[in-house]
Amino acid sequence: MRQTPVNMIEHLFAVIRDRQQNPQPGSYTNKLFEAGEDRIVQKVGEEAVEVVIAAKGQGHERLVSELADLTYHCLVLMAYKGVSLEEVAAELERRHKPS
Repeated sequence: MRQTPVNMIEHLFAVIRDRQQNPQPGSYTNKLFEAGEDRIVQKVGEEAVEVVIAAKGQGHERLVSELADLTYHCLVLMAYKGVSLEEVAAELERRHKPS
């Protein structure tokens, strides 16, 4: 059965946190954790730029792909810095002003 978008992000974040606690040989996520904060934030920045470029003319599929890459790298950064999905959701909720 296909996961909902929210469940997929929760699942991916759980996998990332599991890799952080239980490193797996050959895991790209573990390579990022081993490289440290500078590499992780570099990847977030690179992916953000690629999202902008894709949005400016590379088509819908490319934009979706780059947004997925950015989301993944943001989740890695969150895990590395100890930020939970709940904290981000609470901040979004705090900012939401019902119309």
